[in-house]
Amino acid sequence: MRMNLTAALVAAATLALTATACEDSGTSPGDKPAATRTTAAPEGEAKPAALPDMTGKGLQSAQDQAQAAGFFNLHSHDALGRGRLQALDRNWKVCGQSPGPGEHPTDTKVDFATVKLEETCPPEDEGGTEPTTASTMPDFTGKSVKVARQSLDPSTSLTVTDASPEGRMVLMESNWQVCTQTPAVGTKLDGRPVTLTAVKFGESC
Repeated sequence: MRMNLTAALVAAATLALTATACEDSGTSPGDKPAATRTTAAPEGEAKPAALPDMTGKGLQSAQDQAQAAGFFNLHSHDALGRGRLQALDRNWKVCGQSPGPGEHPTDTKVDFATVKLEETCPPEDEGGTEPTTASTMPDFTGKSVKVARQSLDPSTSLTVTDASPEGRMVLMESNWQVCTQTPAVGTKLDGRPVTLTAVKFGESC
């Protein structure tokens, strides 16, 4: 009787551990970056379909219409090049898209260039490419502190201070633009500490 009870306890513990492992291996929709809106597409071979022109539409509406047309590999980025994430799609509008409207395979990656509703679309998309790690000091003047940080090696010691006399803390780096930088543009970095001063976008350095 004692042997049967022990075996039952071991079996129950094994089932509990297996269930926990399965739960731990899962991911929730919140784990995906806000700028990635990939949704599971219907199974089967990707067929050509007509991708509508989303320019001028709200981002949420553009995504819904793209999915209705059969496109599910949807992405978006900040067209002003500030590196902001589109955390709430209804607050953003589409300035352009890649690829453009027309016939495309439904598994094509569709990337929307966006700005906030109250902002004006730039003449050219300034955020279409991801920042790359620089070996020499780039010119960060006018760029967002967030983009500057992304362009530096992750091990770089970076100090950012408010260029205004107020001495504010630079908290949301995508809302701040670089005014001055040390070392100078073109200097080999090779682990050198970097210092930036910045003000909020819309302010003068």
